[in-house]
Amino acid sequence: MAFATRQFVRAAASDAATAAAKKLLIKHVTIIGGGLMGAGIAQVAAASGHTVVLVDQSDEILKKSTKGIEESLKRVTKKKFADQPEAGAEFVKKTLKNLTTSTDAASVVHSTDLVIEAIVENLEVKNKLFKTLDKFAPEHTIFASNTSSLQITKMANATTRQDRFGGLHFFNPVPMMKLVEVIKTPMTSQKTFESLMDFSKAVGKSPVSCKDTPGFIVNRLLVPYMMEAVRLFERGDASKEDIDVAMKLGAGYPMGPFELLDYVGLDTSKYIIDGWHSLEPNNPLFAPSPLLNKLVEEKKLVSAPRNHSEEMIDHIWKTNASNCMVAVE
Repeated sequence: MAFATRQFVRAAASDAATAAAKKLLIKHVTIIGGGLMGAGIAQVAAASGHTVVLVDQSDEILKKSTKGIEESLKRVTKKKFADQPEAGAEFVKKTLKNLTTSTDAASVVHSTDLVIEAIVENLEVKNKLFKTLDKFAPEHTIFASNTSSLQITKMANATTRQDRFGGLHFFNPVPMMKLVEVIKTPMTSQKTFESLMDFSKAVGKSPVSCKDTPGFIVNRLLVPYMMEAVRLFERGDASKEDIDVAMKLGAGYPMGPFELLDYVGLDTSKYIIDGWHSLEPNNPLFAPSPLLNKLVEEKKLVSAPRNHSEEMIDHIWKTNASNCMVAVE
């Protein structure tokens, strides 16, 4: 019996070693979408030595993305190479050398190890993209979505590589935020999952694992929190200002829920909660808000006249970004 047990242990160890050996070492990355998130992912991937191609619809967009990446890298060097300006300049130069751009996704995925999608939060548009790229990418290529609210499984089902499909949810601003949620669907292979975990660590992030549940971990907790703040205000229990102050001073949050709603955008928040409500109509946490619906219908996409975008990003860079609750992207 002892001999049989030893054989079993050796066999199990051998199987584990074989599985680990088969993990894909991701070297070449194609990122679809040159917006804030896509450019941020491209930056950290290029900075960590990966060969990166950033794809978007026009050269104009990509030129803006590249300029933003260069400016972001300079901010990084001010902290990382404060007393070594020459080393900082070399870091920027080396990172940008790892990055190229293209307007033709189909032509650049033929030699890539990983495709990360970071385009508009629209399932139909994403599925169309993945279905097209599935025809051109090599068999070994892993597909991943940076979605914060849509089901990864539905995207995977638009392709023939369900086992090589997962979620990689980065957080904004990508160069500063350490977290990546790695989403494993029921079809995602262990090899794919481990390859995505390894890639996340390789770009300097701290990955956490989650099943394909609405909002994954962070936004599953964060979006209902923001919606409950709206309901608190709707009932007349407290003002928006007092709710924000209470959560900042009482819970230590850097932004109150209404400030966060304004940063995310009321239309984006409504889109997310509507999608979750359609999936789980009996879940009270996902109940739509009449006030939110009314504001979005009236094209009022923030709850108060604040200007957070540049101001908030600059603040995050100057402070401890790990304490900044900016998640829904």
